[in-house]
Amino acid sequence: MSQDSPTPPYPPAIPPAPSLTETEAEELIHGICFKTGPPRLIGAELEWLVVDAERPEQPLSAERLRAAHAAARALPLNSRLTVEPGGQLELSSAPAASLSGCVDGLQADLTAVRGALLARGLVLRGLGRDPRLPYRRLLNSPRYDAMEAYFDRTGPAGRVMMCASASVQVCVDAGYEEPGVLGHGRRWRLAHLLGAVLVAAFANSPAHEGPYAGWRCARQGVWSDIDSRRALAPPLDAEPRAGWTRQALDTELMCVRSYEGEAWEIPRGTTFRDWLRTGGDLGQPAHSALAGRPALRPPTVEDLEYHLTTLFPPVRPRGHLELRMIDAQPGDDGWLVPVAVVHALFDDPEAAETAYRATKALSDAHGPRPSPRNPLWRSAARHGLADPELRTAATACFLAAAEALPRLGASEHVQETVGAFTERFVLRGRCPADDASSLEPARKEARR
Repeated sequence: MSQDSPTPPYPPAIPPAPSLTETEAEELIHGICFKTGPPRLIGAELEWLVVDAERPEQPLSAERLRAAHAAARALPLNSRLTVEPGGQLELSSAPAASLSGCVDGLQADLTAVRGALLARGLVLRGLGRDPRLPYRRLLNSPRYDAMEAYFDRTGPAGRVMMCASASVQVCVDAGYEEPGVLGHGRRWRLAHLLGAVLVAAFANSPAHEGPYAGWRCARQGVWSDIDSRRALAPPLDAEPRAGWTRQALDTELMCVRSYEGEAWEIPRGTTFRDWLRTGGDLGQPAHSALAGRPALRPPTVEDLEYHLTTLFPPVRPRGHLELRMIDAQPGDDGWLVPVAVVHALFDDPEAAETAYRATKALSDAHGPRPSPRNPLWRSAARHGLADPELRTAATACFLAAAEALPRLGASEHVQETVGAFTERFVLRGRCPADDASSLEPARKEARR
């Protein structure tokens, strides 16, 4: 999970002006979501659990986690380091002009962070969902207080997502405005069809009990269940900008920020479009479905921008495309496999065409329901590459990526790591979850 860039405890003391109209909001989202042009940049965000090197199955105290975070923050890193609500660490690369630039920068920073943690008897653990109980929120802020209260309305999934999930997120450019293999429309559709293949191939959050018992990617089940709409993709048959704009405006507000230090409001059942149309006066008219709800202040541009950070679809358009469906990966270098594979399948034209053909064959299995609640994504999360159709598509995609990586200037180490993953998992219809039964491997990682 990514909570995005850190936000100050409260917005400025004086609300920004002027208020926003519905038309202005639609135009603003159109301008934000897809910034088209030649694909040039790649970035990655790596989330990690922090565990004891010798007793990885034991929860860490808040004091020990905070000391570890302080040690990591004191390092001179090129990546942005942030802390997630449950104490997970995230390293976010700067946008890089090459795969090597992205990977090398993250590897150097990871080496520094791992050294600082190991000196305190801790290691980073790549696992999509933390099995340690109980789940505890380490961070307290108006954002996280409001988020927790909002998600508690729909069950426990929200707290699990906040405090116990970790992922590898890969960011690629939106692509050209024009149609074609590198056009933004094709890349948007590819991201959602390929997304199920990535869920299956990199599934690394096995569950042995509870609502996701038997799933290879329980993290994906958690995301699917956080609320009715916030983590869903828009319909793929819609034009990308129009579809995402409707999805964003018609999703319920998570919160309305305070400007005077009070707790943030958490309106129930109010979408951002409702807020725009009423100007905050949700109690009128008497016959409206919004009748009786408390008045809110009028929405602003800043409120819309903030609302967009509270939407967690599997592919989020932020000018670029942010692929959010991949579990955190095991080992020192497991994370670089999804980064390299996504880069190859999106930014090498030949590999992109192969990936599109391979995943287009899955369209019927996708069905009309949005990701991640359609049959294709559910099968990917439950079965990984034991699903024969997903295995066939993954094989074609990973082999195409392996052929493309030399053309993209990938190092021998990256090529070998991707090749080893493909041989060990993809070609055998397996995923990392088939090897992961507990936190035990953290001991081995610490002793290498």
